[in-house]
Amino acid sequence: MLSRRLWHSMPVNASRPLIYQGTKRVIASNNISTTDRFSPLAPAYAQNTIIQAPLIAAYSTVASSKTLTLSEQLAQGSRYALAKSITLVESSRSDHRAEAQQLLSYILKKQRDQPLTKPTFRIGLSGSPGVGKSTFIEAFGMYLLEQGHKVAVLAVDPSSSRTGGSILGDKTRMTELSRADDAYVRPSPSRGTLGGVARNTNEAILLCEAAGYDVTLVETVGVGQSETMVAEMVDMFVLLVGPGGGDELQGLKKGIVELSDLVIVNKADGKLADAARAVSMDYTSAIKFLQPPSPLWKTKVLRVSSRENTGIDKAWEAMKSYFDTMTSANKLTEKRGAQRKVWMWRQITSELVDRLNSDDKVKQHVAELESKVFDGKMTSGQAADSVVDVFLNKVKEDRI
Repeated sequence: MLSRRLWHSMPVNASRPLIYQGTKRVIASNNISTTDRFSPLAPAYAQNTIIQAPLIAAYSTVASSKTLTLSEQLAQGSRYALAKSITLVESSRSDHRAEAQQLLSYILKKQRDQPLTKPTFRIGLSGSPGVGKSTFIEAFGMYLLEQGHKVAVLAVDPSSSRTGGSILGDKTRMTELSRADDAYVRPSPSRGTLGGVARNTNEAILLCEAAGYDVTLVETVGVGQSETMVAEMVDMFVLLVGPGGGDELQGLKKGIVELSDLVIVNKADGKLADAARAVSMDYTSAIKFLQPPSPLWKTKVLRVSSRENTGIDKAWEAMKSYFDTMTSANKLTEKRGAQRKVWMWRQITSELVDRLNSDDKVKQHVAELESKVFDGKMTSGQAADSVVDVFLNKVKEDRI
């Protein structure tokens, strides 16, 4: 529900947020009575007000003065505005979510009217713990800055199971890059999201691009079956592997290599140089038997030393080649559109689960069902159907 404070803070002459309520009456007070499909949100203190329907976006095209100022600062490249904007999209507070959706709507409209002058490139980087992802990103990011790019790094941290906050602090592992004027490093807690990819990373990418960052790097937590989610939000998926440890082809078992547009063998220096060469040959041979992510691109395997800064330039050349190949065939635009549809449904699922978990009546019913499922008196499928039925019935009651 939109908070009373936020609703009243909006200028009187501005279009206040709208809330999708369906066609039945959902707001009734001494002064307000409407059956419109989109109804202005009434003051929270209005008598007999019923505002419990799902808060599905239908916001005004005119941003509030606060959001408008933030969007203008964002367009000017303000790191403070970018940090504040990402905090809004990551927040679970209803007033923050409302502001975030208003901000994103304004940005999307502005980009439709005035497309970005510089093409943007989204790169996902994943790999097992210990392969040197953060070290590579810092070396790679500094190289990109030298090439005249503005770099944003969204480093998705593992979450504390107790607090939901970041526990690694990627910013402390990229000290040089995080201090650079044209770089922005943002560690974000995964909050238990499948695969460690923060729920609102897609929106954070959009905000980074609105702030003028033309290359966005998304570092993910570890490698696993669920980690493939990152490939559904970036233009190019890069897998980092180490030179030894007996897990050279670990990615093959989990299907990660099949999603990879580029495989980088890191730490190819010193005593590990020979091992890195051997691992590189193993991956090169294995990839020949796999279906590439795109028929237009053949997955490459490269060796890099982040410590000695060797191979970084070749890695970037390979990435640019991929970008040019996909762009010339108009495949990146097509890919991003398909990704937005995928994440729309992921967001719908996530929002519905949040609604279920926050409803007192549903929570009480769930507690009873969990006991029955535990005792074997009901299957998990039957319990799930029952929870959904209770929730839908409650929604119908609230809309009458």
